[in-house]
Amino acid sequence: MAAAGAWRAAGRRRRRREAAEEEEGAVLRRVREARDDLLSSGFWAASAGAVRAPLSASAEPPARCVCYGLGRFGGCPAARHQLAFLLLLLEELGVPPGRCSLFDPAFSAQEAAALGQLGLRLLPENEEGKHGIEGSATLFYMVHCGKALYNNLLWRNWSAGALSKMVIIGNSFKGIEERLLSRIFERDYSYIAKVLKGTEEVALPTHPRYLDTFNDTSVHWFPLQKLKELSPEVWDFVEEPMYHECDDLEIIRKDHADEHHPAAVES
Repeated sequence: MAAAGAWRAAGRRRRRREAAEEEEGAVLRRVREARDDLLSSGFWAASAGAVRAPLSASAEPPARCVCYGLGRFGGCPAARHQLAFLLLLLEELGVPPGRCSLFDPAFSAQEAAALGQLGLRLLPENEEGKHGIEGSATLFYMVHCGKALYNNLLWRNWSAGALSKMVIIGNSFKGIEERLLSRIFERDYSYIAKVLKGTEEVALPTHPRYLDTFNDTSVHWFPLQKLKELSPEVWDFVEEPMYHECDDLEIIRKDHADEHHPAAVES
């Protein structure tokens, strides 16, 4: 009886493993289809100019990439096209997949495994966007992320030397300024507000097939000369953002992310 029970348990584990592998394969197949779709639509070719803009401006080419907020790409076509765009970006910039790290607390175990199959890496914890570049030119891919993530990222790298090594692909900083009351913008998202005059921004082109997928998305970079022209007072205030008065923070805080992390799903 014990042997039969063990045999049945092993069979269930094998079936679960086979089902997970089948789902992982299906996810990868859909990602490849999304990549082909971007290429055949002409959207990637039209977007490549915006991607190359920081490089033509003599910025240091990114040596690594960090991606936040990709979402459930296994079941969401928009997230899947955003992942396919990221893979094309890495090819365009010559960044090996192993030098691209991702985090989204929503990733399932199968999605995390699929990212591993693509050669990408998962960040071990929720950084809330506070990722230091540590001297390496870095591309941050943050399509449709919450405003606080961009603000936190800027705070973490708040110096002319660090910001000049960064490229951010995400929600238009100009658009954020236009949509918020000035007092809220300057209070809650002060680092975005302070860096605007030191920012170059090029919008991705619109395409009828991807209006929701890449709407309001721009490439941002920070030329060193423009940053040096900002007043010294801009660099003096370096208090970590806390958002005590912000009612619609739009991000998952670190304390609430662990239960959603793939490692928690697998345990």
